[in-house]
Amino acid sequence: MTTQRALDGIVVLDLSQVYNGPYCTTLLAQLGAEIIKIEPFGGEPVRWRVVDEQQTAAFDLLNGGKKSLRLNLKDAEGRALFLRLVERADIVVENFSPGTLARLSLDYDVLAEVNERIILASGRGYGARTPQAAHRAMDLTIQAMTGVMATTGQPDQPPTKAGPAIADFFGGTHLMAAITAALYQRTVTGRGQHVEVAMQDAVVPSLTSSIAGYLDSKATLPERTGNRHSGLAVCPYNVYPTSDGWVAILCMNDAHWKSLCGLMARADLADDPAFGSPPARVARMDELDEIVGAWTATTTRDDVVERLQQLRVPCAPVLGLSDLMHGPLVGSGAMIQPVRDEAGRESYVLGTPLRLAASPPVPAAPAPALGAHTEEVLRDRLGLDTADLARLRDRKVV
Repeated sequence: MTTQRALDGIVVLDLSQVYNGPYCTTLLAQLGAEIIKIEPFGGEPVRWRVVDEQQTAAFDLLNGGKKSLRLNLKDAEGRALFLRLVERADIVVENFSPGTLARLSLDYDVLAEVNERIILASGRGYGARTPQAAHRAMDLTIQAMTGVMATTGQPDQPPTKAGPAIADFFGGTHLMAAITAALYQRTVTGRGQHVEVAMQDAVVPSLTSSIAGYLDSKATLPERTGNRHSGLAVCPYNVYPTSDGWVAILCMNDAHWKSLCGLMARADLADDPAFGSPPARVARMDELDEIVGAWTATTTRDDVVERLQQLRVPCAPVLGLSDLMHGPLVGSGAMIQPVRDEAGRESYVLGTPLRLAASPPVPAAPAPALGAHTEEVLRDRLGLDTADLARLRDRKVV
């Protein structure tokens, strides 16, 4: 088996912060890229935002295996050092508020002047052609602006944000895709480029069911459908009570429906023309949800899931965070991996959802302490000596 990873030899200067950009660079790191995380003197905002000066679990999860370089980009010498690093790098990733790089005199034209092969990847909040293009954005504001909040929650309750930070992570994932496309194009043209992904644009496709329901119904469907199908096009499709929890069940086709009826000992429903098609079942979904819920309530969550899975009916137990953290997605090689740093501090980092048969996984490693690799990076990449580094520390450039 080859030990070559897909992005071995690719060097990324990571100026990003919070979730959007750091998840993008995490995905790049998991494919073998070297990530040099460049932070201001106080560190990026997520490092210390909980209590005291303890590095947060959020920072740990999103920055495993990266190198941390502390660098003052507002200082002329700090900016000059950054441009020297750009000469030797492949990608710069940033998700600052609009205009920040230009104010630092580090926009794409400046970077391309020192390295025509550089790819500048920018995570944005709003699309460049929207009235909000210059607005500051966070996951909550994007969810508000894209219909996510309007379509989340119960019909008779206020709009609700999605629990996960979907805008940040959808944006980061799309940005990683844009970067890999630009890397491939560079093999043909020899030149880099500026790529941008707006969280606003990345989220909209996930609303396909809601948008389709709006269009198909000529805007008559409710925006919020609770745990039912967003387009109200599938039934049963809901979360149902059991004697010890909740279970999600959906019947995408007639075979699923008939299997469920068999388990419920309701052959009468399976043979009833009034429930004989998806539209017919949707028309009587209140009645069907009551029937299914009454059946699931008579047994345990695991029993319902086991019996439905045997019949290949889509279903799943509703698990909480405690279930997640003690389940199969946590552990060596899993989506959440425990690691220890050199001082013995235990933390967790994200595993990779990317599986490439010819690119072996990168071993999990802890997130770096602030500035932990400053001397290493400047010495090994730029040739600075001990006296240079001491002077830069005294001037608070690094």
